[in-house]
Amino acid sequence: MNYKVSLKSVYSCPADEIPEGVNLPHGWTLAWHQLETLKALRNREIDVVINTAMTGDGKSLAAYLEVLQGDSYAIGLYPTNELARDQEIQTKRYIETFQPKNKPRVTRLSGADLEIYAEKEGLKKSSAISTRTHQSEIVLTNPDIFHYLHRGAYLTSDDSPDKLWGRIDKDFDLFILDEFHVFAAPQIASVINTMLLIRFTNRRKKFLFLSATPDDNLIGKLQKAGFRCKVINPLEENKYRFSDTLEESQELENQNWRQVSRPISLNFISLEPSFKASETWLKENSNLILEYFQHHPGSKGAIILNSIAAVKRLVPFFEELLQTHNLTVGENTGLSGKTQKELSLAADLVLGTSTIDVGVDFKINFLIFESADAGNFIQRLGRLGRHGGYEKDGEDIKFNNYTAYALIPNFLVERLFQGDSPPLQVNGIYNRPFFHNTIIENYRQINDFSGYYRRWAGVQSIQLTWKLKHKTIQQQYADSVKVFSQTCESVFDTKLNRVAGCIKEWGKTWYELSDKNGNPIAEDAGSFRGSSTLQCGIYDLTEENEADRFKTYDLPGIVANLDIEMWTKDGFIRTLKETAARIKQPIPKGRFAHCLGFMKLRNYREERLNWKFIYPEDLQSIADAWKVQVLKGVEIWQPDNPWIGEINKRLKKKGLVCYVLRNPVTEIRMRLRLPMHFQIYPICDKYSINDATAPYSIAFSQSALLLDTLAYTFKGKGDETWIC
Repeated sequence: MNYKVSLKSVYSCPADEIPEGVNLPHGWTLAWHQLETLKALRNREIDVVINTAMTGDGKSLAAYLEVLQGDSYAIGLYPTNELARDQEIQTKRYIETFQPKNKPRVTRLSGADLEIYAEKEGLKKSSAISTRTHQSEIVLTNPDIFHYLHRGAYLTSDDSPDKLWGRIDKDFDLFILDEFHVFAAPQIASVINTMLLIRFTNRRKKFLFLSATPDDNLIGKLQKAGFRCKVINPLEENKYRFSDTLEESQELENQNWRQVSRPISLNFISLEPSFKASETWLKENSNLILEYFQHHPGSKGAIILNSIAAVKRLVPFFEELLQTHNLTVGENTGLSGKTQKELSLAADLVLGTSTIDVGVDFKINFLIFESADAGNFIQRLGRLGRHGGYEKDGEDIKFNNYTAYALIPNFLVERLFQGDSPPLQVNGIYNRPFFHNTIIENYRQINDFSGYYRRWAGVQSIQLTWKLKHKTIQQQYADSVKVFSQTCESVFDTKLNRVAGCIKEWGKTWYELSDKNGNPIAEDAGSFRGSSTLQCGIYDLTEENEADRFKTYDLPGIVANLDIEMWTKDGFIRTLKETAARIKQPIPKGRFAHCLGFMKLRNYREERLNWKFIYPEDLQSIADAWKVQVLKGVEIWQPDNPWIGEINKRLKKKGLVCYVLRNPVTEIRMRLRLPMHFQIYPICDKYSINDATAPYSIAFSQSALLLDTLAYTFKGKGDETWIC
């Protein structure tokens, strides 16, 4: 049966007026939410603005409108480098169109950009950051760099901790955080800590969050911290109209309502929930894709999947299918080279993963997508219908149809369309809010890990207070550190003295285990996205562009999906330097400094291989500790793998921040509603190594900290407790 619905087009309300002094290009108008955002940012009684306009409704213009008037500096923080790159193009286009008098300079700053610039100019990274930000009115970067520069990561122990952020926080007026809903509790806690640091060490600044689905934890905690928040919600204010007739659409356009999403025909494909179900369906129904391009000439399409390996296997398949019809295929995943990613969005059909579903504005009218949960479904569907066409060789090509195929588990189809009173009817016509709510109510929702703040957010808070007590700035920030500490304790419902005691205990335990100074648990809790202890350096022989062959990938993904051969670090780095010299192009190498191993990637496996972690002793006592620990001796079990012994020699010496539970992975994922890429894996001990299903599960790094906030649900008695 064909489960199909139609989604109405979406129109956004225009602003009633343009305030005096706001300069717009000739013929331009503002949307209601764009004007309200500008008003809120200019209101001295408001600190934080949260714009929840729908995908495609011009939130970026709302963010930079004040800067485009020529008298404001802004830092934009984007969760992926692809999104920052996309935003750089858009921002420069705005500047060219608006022609502000001060001609604002735009700098995009990623970790790789920073490393290359520092090496080229012979600077330390701290000096490179200072120089680049000082020479710009608009800085586009990621929240990771913003996080680490406020933690002193680019400084020496003798530098004043405020050497970088002291000036940057003063120079820039507005801090923009885009697509923030893709982040979880650890990143929200990090941003709140940083915002409080800025607030109590500088005059009040403006913060703008752009997200169609903001996190309630974020808003609630910001208000508890004393930030004066304003939510701009066009949907609640009835500033959207949903049209399914040509006459209604024409009437709205005559009243200057702007179309932000076109009508979509959405087909639900019911699949068994298995690893290769979507991949198999795509191959078996590839003619459906070809026929769409033939019936709708000039179309552009995207296929968004959960698995990088699946995309890598499917790209050559579709290249062979479509090339005889003069149709091009692009690839955009976490393992795709930079050049390949940039070219992919111009292809007729692009295959990708989450690298393209987070905010990148590409022009398509045909979409096939997998999803892992309700938010993921809505996010990916939002890529479609944003544009009426595109330009090619100077010619405007218009789309005449918008079609999507959602590859979803069969149980969701049953919930949506079957039963006594299903929420959706086949061939029904729906507006977006109703449809989105229906998906949220019936599809898997991931855990929000609300317990993280009380248990772990204070680690960053106490680390920042220690920085503020540094001998070089202690006197200057004596009052700031006191109010900062008190506010953090209130917002996160924690006691920093207790947290400090835990950090001390973790450091002592680590020294006893390793005979080394350090504190892996505190380092993970103080990081933005967690550490990458299982990350390996990959030399990708399948990559055409030489400069892009040097990549990183996590070990679990490698043993499951990649055909590789082991290599040495010396060989890897030597080849990197030789390649950079030969092609006369710098290749950043800092990300390879702490890799577990180095390998040559020969190909992608057709079938996913089984594997599991193993521990040489009894895991029962470790699981019974019910706490985050640092474990040594962990290895990978994959008997037919000829190189696994070599990687295990290194792996078992590693101290891994982890949490062990005596429950299988599948059960934990289901009961705790864990996100798709949560780092939790099967593990056996010496008593269970031959079990068909591993009885234990192990989570690493930041995932271990998150699991710690939920593990009490498996105890069967009592409530959660804090254990150092």
